[in-house]
Order: sequence, then structure tokens, then C-alpha cells
Amino acid sequence: MNTFQQHIFYALLMFIAGIGIPIMAALNGNLGSKLNSPALATTILFLVGSVASIAYLFLSGGIPKFPIKESIPIISYLGGLFVIFYILSMTWAAPKFGVGNAIAMVLLGQIISIAVIDHYGLLGALKHTISIQRLAGLAFMILGVYLTVRRF
Repeated sequence: MNTFQQHIFYALLMFIAGIGIPIMAALNGNLGSKLNSPALATTILFLVGSVASIAYLFLSGGIPKFPIKESIPIISYLGGLFVIFYILSMTWAAPKFGVGNAIAMVLLGQIISIAVIDHYGLLGALKHTISIQRLAGLAFMILGVYLTVRRF
């Protein structure tokens, strides 16, 4: 697979993953409402996800057998806390605020954080300096989020 094909593959994969986020938010928000417990709905979501993740781990070759050659900073393990916060807040807020509004505000937070993370190369990310063109793109995305959630 050449570089162009890889980029197309990754773009489509992430596009499909993006489609799944509002579906997951709607399903889990509905489950949390029916159970009257966003925390229980989130726990169920993570249990189902853990089973699927463990199955994938073993289907894809299992735990690597090579020794880890460098120390791993503790912060590298904390991504799960952000996922739990996201799922809990989405499960609680989406039924009250609307799935579209909730996802749009998440998108706004992502747009701003990706610009900062990429600009400074934070957390091991590839560094992409913010240019005028990139700022314009971010501004259009922010405007798009605003127009999407604005009630005329």
C-alpha cells in the first residue's frame, strides 16, 4: 500500500470511528436514562468494550513477548481517565442537552485541543505549527459547529 492509499485508509477508518461516537452517545445516553444511572450505563459500556478489546488483543496475536526497552511515563496510562470522563459526561448530558449539541461541543473542544497539542508537539504528538491556513480552517470548523448547534 503506498502512502496515498494509507492516508485514504486512515481517513476512512477515522471517519467511520467518528460516525460511531454519536451512535455510542445516543445508545449509552438512552441506556443511562432507562437505568436511571449514567454511572451504571458507563460501567456496562466499559465492560462490553473490555470484552471486545480483550478478544481483539488475543485475535491479533496476544500480548507482545518482547521486553519493554524504555520506561513508560505514568501519564501515558491516564488516557482512560479522559475516556471515562467523556463517556460519563456524555451519558449524563446528552439526554438533557441533545446528542447533537453534546457532540458539537465535544468537537469544539477537540478542535481547540488538537491545535494546541499539534502546535507544541505535546504528549508525543507530531508537531504541526499553526499557520494562517490552519487557523482559517480551525475558524471555519468552529463556525460550522456554531451554525450546527445554533437554533434559528
